[in-house]
Amino acid sequence: MIGQMYFVTGTDTDVGKTIATAQLLRGFVATGQSAVGMKPVAAGCEWRNGKLWNSDVAAHAAASNIAAPAHLACPYLFEAPISPHLVAKDAGRVLDLDLMVSAAEQLQTLADVVLVEGAGGWYAPLSEDASMADLAKRLQAPVILVVGMRLGCLNHAMLSAEAILAAGLPLAGWIANQVDSEMPRYADNVQYLQTHLPAPLLAEIAYSVDAQNRALSAKSIEALACRVGAKHTINN
Repeated sequence: MIGQMYFVTGTDTDVGKTIATAQLLRGFVATGQSAVGMKPVAAGCEWRNGKLWNSDVAAHAAASNIAAPAHLACPYLFEAPISPHLVAKDAGRVLDLDLMVSAAEQLQTLADVVLVEGAGGWYAPLSEDASMADLAKRLQAPVILVVGMRLGCLNHAMLSAEAILAAGLPLAGWIANQVDSEMPRYADNVQYLQTHLPAPLLAEIAYSVDAQNRALSAKSIEALACRVGAKHTINN
């Protein structure tokens, strides 16, 4: 079995990539698929029972229905909540793209769907010479863009979409995540992006303290599958 892979990126850090990834995972599971999340590198961990623990990785595990080996679900864990290229340098380690790609490909043999959630935005650096964009290009997976709906998101969304397409990767769709519960003219901003982004709006995630525990609708999952030609069958 070789599962369908998607790369989840965002317009910035703290725009809700993990919330969107968790909802996507639950959506795939609800349609009868086996689904698993991956975080290639997680910076901002805490020690629990002698091991580094990360909330994003834990959210993936809670939403997945495949128990992925820890070294595949997140090859690199760091305690300090700073840019991956800096925290790796401080730790005297090199973030190996080959290792990340290998981990993602191994997960594809375990699940129907693999969601690889990047750190930060599209160009978040992994080293002085490589970024999340380089990892996405190595994976050659359709990209899902999470737009944090707040002031400035239109510019960030348009630039991110342009960069994704310039990398030669398909933009499978985008998700509007309402990170600002009081964003002025929210609907108008969503409408603008629906008109100008070269990919469909897959879903809107309303602001909620419980958003991470919810699932995207079957309609959103089917729209995504149709966009990339994947076969995700809903089991009734």
